[in-house]
Amino acid sequence: METEKRLAEMGVELYPDIKPIGSYLPFTRCGNVIHISGQGPSIRGEYVKYIGKVGENVTKEEAKEAAAVTAANLISILKKAAGDLDRVKQIVSVHGYVNSTPDFTEQPYVINGASDLLVKAFGEKGRHARCAMSVNSLPLGICVEVELTAEIE
Repeated sequence: METEKRLAEMGVELYPDIKPIGSYLPFTRCGNVIHISGQGPSIRGEYVKYIGKVGENVTKEEAKEAAAVTAANLISILKKAAGDLDRVKQIVSVHGYVNSTPDFTEQPYVINGASDLLVKAFGEKGRHARCAMSVNSLPLGICVEVELTAEIE
């Protein structure tokens, strides 16, 4: 409950009912490893904000905020998968995708929004390997998608 308390103190609301937008599972578990499918910056299950292309009609600051919102969604699913966020032993890896113009090159800055929230939530256990890449488009026109792999006790 310490991790959830820390998140609440940061003003991060977990949303327990995130549903897939396609024919896939929100997460799979193999032993003590949980892989969470790519998530976007939905707010309480709705994509009402953070639509568009970074470098065109979404600023890098807005996209970084979207990545943090996405990380909160990933943590929500991780809680459902693990049962208790305090069981997280390590956030292993994060893959971030940024819907951006061809000349936008600050994908790492954008995905820092997710990485920074994970470290604030889990401390040293939140530090992870990562990639941050540009893509031509993302589902529903969202500006950011992030997937996560974690190890639990």
